[in-house]
Amino acid sequence: MQKFDLLIVGAGMVGLTLALALRKNTNLTIAIADTLPIADLSSEPEVRVSAINVASKTIFEQLDVWADIEKQRLQAYQHMHIWDKAGLGKLDFSVADLNSFPKNEQLGWIIENTVIRNALWKKAQQDQDISFFTHSKLANIAMGESEVFASFDVAVSNSNNTPQMPLIAKLVVGADGANSWLRKQLATPMITRDYDHHAIVATINCLQGHKNTAWQVFLPTGPLAFLPLFPQNNNTCSIVYSTSPEEAKRLIELSPTDFAKELTAASDGKLGAIELISERFTHPLTMRLAQDFVKDRTVLIGDAAHTIHPLAGQGVNLGLLDAASLAQSLASLTPEQDLADQKVLKAFARYRKAEAIEMITAMEAIKQTFSVQQNGLKLLRGIGMSLLNNIKPAKKIMIEQALGLKADLPELARHKPS
Repeated sequence: MQKFDLLIVGAGMVGLTLALALRKNTNLTIAIADTLPIADLSSEPEVRVSAINVASKTIFEQLDVWADIEKQRLQAYQHMHIWDKAGLGKLDFSVADLNSFPKNEQLGWIIENTVIRNALWKKAQQDQDISFFTHSKLANIAMGESEVFASFDVAVSNSNNTPQMPLIAKLVVGADGANSWLRKQLATPMITRDYDHHAIVATINCLQGHKNTAWQVFLPTGPLAFLPLFPQNNNTCSIVYSTSPEEAKRLIELSPTDFAKELTAASDGKLGAIELISERFTHPLTMRLAQDFVKDRTVLIGDAAHTIHPLAGQGVNLGLLDAASLAQSLASLTPEQDLADQKVLKAFARYRKAEAIEMITAMEAIKQTFSVQQNGLKLLRGIGMSLLNNIKPAKKIMIEQALGLKADLPELARHKPS
């Protein structure tokens, strides 16, 4: 039987960030359980990418993993162009809209998920007080008065054919994604809403190049984003196409050539002729919000606690802030305090749940605004966007929100301009 201070279920970006953030400011011993193997980065672009904002970059810098991410590959963008396919409205954002920002700073970075996870994993493996349990799946969690007992599936064994021994921890954190195993074990009530959208993700080449710009067009059926990828080839983009289930099925069944033609038409040719260079993947989009982020000696963070519409690319950033916030809360405890101190944990939960609800509400408002297709309302929407595009104070506020620059950020995420 092995004993740890903390068990993290899930070794994705959020779980690994939590482990490193805790080790930066505490002496806690940490176990991480996840059977998803680490993957080598291939020469071909990965379809799954994340839009990383300044707050998240700051977290990675302070955890000493940003340099490793940069050594692999990432694509910065300095501009955003958003337009309404059904109307006349458009929005243009640039670093130049923020007077307080250095001219060489970025609006954000598009990074393949494998790049981020590999950098975090590598850093975590260098810490002797972080232990990985990767050969067997967790089978059961049992709550005790002062600790949690976790057992593993005996049917799955390691290379030595030895069953994984159970472990004990004072606190368990679920960072195991939207279909969280831990959340299901706890029978946590969920608030859910079907967005009635499926997201298609793929990688494309565009003849005119991405121009270090994140492009997004709002179509009658939903938003289509072109995210710049690969600094070595400024013609490559990752797409996230959110549309109705019926339209997603039709698009997936098109030939690669016909699918690319539809993308070219949908984007009004602003990126030039488009070529599909990867498989297409699709998945349904659902809003999820756990009613309780904290229960006894367990905490939910990241997609295990909340999922939002990808139209603003803020899901991963929200989860990374969960990790930084929880690490700060736990680091504030004195040696005499229980790691599962309910007052501290519930204060964390209130803060992060309020942030998640704010983001969910904002995404819903944007989605509903662009769902309206009546001519008069489309005209008003276009006028509103055009007016907003010329109001610098309002644009500044919107950009700061997208960058994650808020007054109440955890210390690990506070931007320090160079």
